[in-house]
Amino acid sequence: MTLSAQPGNKSDRPLTGREKIYLVIFGTETPMGRLFDEILLVAILVSVSVVVLGSISALSNAYGQWFSSIEWFFTVIFTIEYGLRLYCSPNPFRYARSFFGVVDFVSIIPTYVAFFFFPSAEYLLIIRLLRILRIFRVLKLIRYLREANILGRSIYNSRRKILVFFFSILVLVTIYGALMYVIEGSEHGFSSIPKGMYWAIVTITTVGYGDIAPQTELGRMLAALVMLTGYAIIAVPTGIITSELVGEMQKDKNLRVCPNCDRLGHDNDAIYCKHCGSPMEQKSTG
Repeated sequence: MTLSAQPGNKSDRPLTGREKIYLVIFGTETPMGRLFDEILLVAILVSVSVVVLGSISALSNAYGQWFSSIEWFFTVIFTIEYGLRLYCSPNPFRYARSFFGVVDFVSIIPTYVAFFFFPSAEYLLIIRLLRILRIFRVLKLIRYLREANILGRSIYNSRRKILVFFFSILVLVTIYGALMYVIEGSEHGFSSIPKGMYWAIVTITTVGYGDIAPQTELGRMLAALVMLTGYAIIAVPTGIITSELVGEMQKDKNLRVCPNCDRLGHDNDAIYCKHCGSPMEQKSTG
């Protein structure tokens, strides 16, 4: 389906019903589209607030029925909205698999799951707060997501190094946990190797809950070694990501972002987006 109102389309034919819905739901250029997004953001905030307030026992006992009714009201509204997005989208399957498509779907499921299967699942509705990220598009702040994309790519490119790092930490934690189990034993709270691993993780990460601690001199010496290990390795993942981040920032200097679909990878002299065909913002030559 070709939308006459999309950027770059000069057709003067009348808009169909689906195209009008598309402009309102997905667009922010028209007054109705902007109003729709603003109302949606308010509805999301109110819905999440109801979930948060409903978790307070005193309020839940006094206004539980009201909270339930309000929540069902918003669930029905969001369900209809999700259905309309699928209906008017040029590629419904692609939208359903997109980030916001998945978030939109997941944000309505907990109410139905809570009603038919697990009552406590209703608190998972807090995921609706992710939908508030639409405010970047509504307020024309989408260009600030470029930095977030750089960070995301840096983490993704670091995934193998970080995986190796965490596997090495897991090996160390297992060894430390087993040693502490042998040294301290059940009489000092280390009743199993997993319990010793738990203590090693808490110690290496410098959290230090204090619910379990070595009592013998040898155990304390091992604990000191674990603490030093924690300080030695805590900067490793930061260094890995920082290295990738510097590389991505260097690459990003030669990339341009489409103002419509927000995708990178365009040449400096590109006139139209190679993904959606929208006009690219021209760089000033002055």
